[in-house]
Amino acid sequence: MKLLLDTHLLLWAAGAPERLSALARKLLRAPEHALVFSAASLWEIAIKQGLGRDDFQVDAHVLRRNLLDNAYEELAVSSAHAVAVVALPPLHRDPFDRILIAQATVEGILLLTADPQVVAYPGPIRRV
Repeated sequence: MKLLLDTHLLLWAAGAPERLSALARKLLRAPEHALVFSAASLWEIAIKQGLGRDDFQVDAHVLRRNLLDNAYEELAVSSAHAVAVVALPPLHRDPFDRILIAQATVEGILLLTADPQVVAYPGPIRRV
């Protein structure tokens, strides 16, 4: 099964694995799961790092290279993903979360998140 990590889980998995729940660690270590990151997450990290956000102090270039080196699959943002956002209910205003939800839905990939607002959406989403 493919697992798409939201931005915070991606950051935690890469640099602060102690912040991951036991369930998240178990899912990420399972060899039958392919781990996926979205280009949207790296975009979010780059923007928020540029704004000086303390919780986004990571070099997006280095993170991307390390993810690819550790067998994560990269998921580009497509026009199909972009237009799928319109079908999402207005539960959450974060555009990065909304595109991740749309990507998971369009691609049939399970989105893993720790965010209770994201889990309120219909679709292949699991809170870990």
